Amino acid sequence: MVTSSTISRVVGSISTLMTDNREYLVSLDQVNGDGDLGISMDDGFGALAGYLSAAEETDLGQLLRQGGKVFNEAAPSSLGTILTFGLMGMARALKGRQEADLPTVVEALDAGVANIMAKAESGPGQKTIVDALVPGVAVLREGVASTDGDRRAVPALWRAAAEAAAQGSESTRQMEAVHGRAAYSASRSVGVLDGGSVVGRLIFEGIAGACEAG
Repeated sequence: MVTSSTISRVVGSISTLMTDNREYLVSLDQVNGDGDLGISMDDGFGALAGYLSAAEETDLGQLLRQGGKVFNEAAPSSLGTILTFGLMGMARALKGRQEADLPTVVEALDAGVANIMAKAESGPGQKTIVDALVPGVAVLREGVASTDGDRRAVPALWRAAAEAAAQGSESTRQMEAVHGRAAYSASRSVGVLDGGSVVGRLIFEGIAGACEAG
């Protein structure tokens, strides 16, 4: 079962990956963006991890709601706002719960991605973080029933989701940008990997790594 301590551990894993990939994300963002992607994601997830490690809140919904505010303040960027939408969508889905089983967690992630797409008016195929998040969540939805409560199968499912997210991120190379600064020269964005989608890949990679570590 997922509890507040589980979320703290998972976000800590994601935060480590953002720190490790800080300069890589900066370099990706310098092609068509402001060049601050790695900085904002490192700062945002670092602040979120710090908040969660000290928080006494056990209601998962309230925990993510407040965590979203912390993240948004620490990552004042377009992707920071977008990920805050995701956290708020998850918070609504988990409100009132002090623990959640795998199907409930997957439903919450699905709700978070849906909130991102609704608020940001974006969808798959538009060269954004959504192109990594949607296939990752799709694998979880399709595979959650197959675990049938077997905890040993859970890490493999998260790893499969991370691989799907990575494939989704890689697919953005062939897309034209629809949103943000890159959209002003959409044709020149073809062939360039989207930095936001890499963040989505790293999020799933962090979750899978935390699950595999136990």
